[in-house]
Amino acid sequence: MTPPRRPQMLARAGLIGAIVTVIVGAFAWTAGWLSPSRVSPGRIVDALEARNGEHPGVRRAHEKGLCVSGYFQSNGAGVALSEAGVFRAGRTPVFGRFSLGVGNPNSPDGVPGFHAIALSFQQPDGQVWRTAMDDTPIFPVATPKAFIDFQLAGVADKATGKPDPARMKAYLAAHPETVAFMQWMKQAPFGASFAATTYYSINAFRFTNGDGHVSAVRWSLKPQAPFVEIDKSKLAELNKTQPHFLFDDLIHRLAAQPQRWQLLVTLAKPQDPTNDATRPWPQDREQVDVGTLVLDRAELEDNGPCRDVTFDPLILPQGIGASDDPLLAARSSAYARSFSRRATETPPPSALSSDPAAKDLQGAHP
Repeated sequence: MTPPRRPQMLARAGLIGAIVTVIVGAFAWTAGWLSPSRVSPGRIVDALEARNGEHPGVRRAHEKGLCVSGYFQSNGAGVALSEAGVFRAGRTPVFGRFSLGVGNPNSPDGVPGFHAIALSFQQPDGQVWRTAMDDTPIFPVATPKAFIDFQLAGVADKATGKPDPARMKAYLAAHPETVAFMQWMKQAPFGASFAATTYYSINAFRFTNGDGHVSAVRWSLKPQAPFVEIDKSKLAELNKTQPHFLFDDLIHRLAAQPQRWQLLVTLAKPQDPTNDATRPWPQDREQVDVGTLVLDRAELEDNGPCRDVTFDPLILPQGIGASDDPLLAARSSAYARSFSRRATETPPPSALSSDPAAKDLQGAHP
């Protein structure tokens, strides 16, 4: 075979270089490096750190948490909606994490903020479904840029130790959806237990069944334990006397017996928004009970199965896909950036490691 001439080799090298440049450029554009108007994962994590402070070695959001494990018992009803293996009748191993979305890993439990559950379902075929859910049916912002702006509006002034009221006022004037969320949070009852709380996917997703039919969905976890409300006027005292009261309750409940939730899939109608997490769907939408989540073990995060895991909402098995909600890609990339930062830092002991209720808990990677 005649070797290629030098001009041909240079031309090929130039073509390869151009392709690499295009790929790198496209990646940089997607990441927001080439356009200040686009949102990069670094900007999202920077905004969280600016508002919450720097806490090396821990997650940049939902910092205080506890690992849990158990299984999902599918009743088979979900097969009509999605071909994902998790919905076939039977049992799927699950591990996850309960957490507080309060900005500080050492925060007491009775402060305003999200209560959350994150789960990882391990299908028999090796595919994984991860989901991170909050106890609110709506989110305070609809776009990644609004999320950053909201965080920066809440950054404390160094002189006063409090956010600039004018900055927050200006942000809220431009974002009525955040005002609506804050009003909802103010009026919502404060639950006394992670185990008796309903959790919501918030974002929309798309299910595809074996026939190729696509459905826009959201899902929720409805507890079997009855809801109990805490008088908000008593939270300040609880924070002093029992700073880990929500996690203590969960540890005691799991030690006594498994805790259960029904996994409900809500089906959208054509007019329901799938790209705006601030807008709830009407309550009359069809719901399908697809099975029961059973959690029966708690472990400290220090060495528990949830420690080195990002609960990326775009880690999805075949049969479950992302919707057009812009928050999904932003969450995915920000979780990865947060993980890469904390992976290079020395993690402190879990806030619960000195909690008397957690003294018998151990953590071990699965």
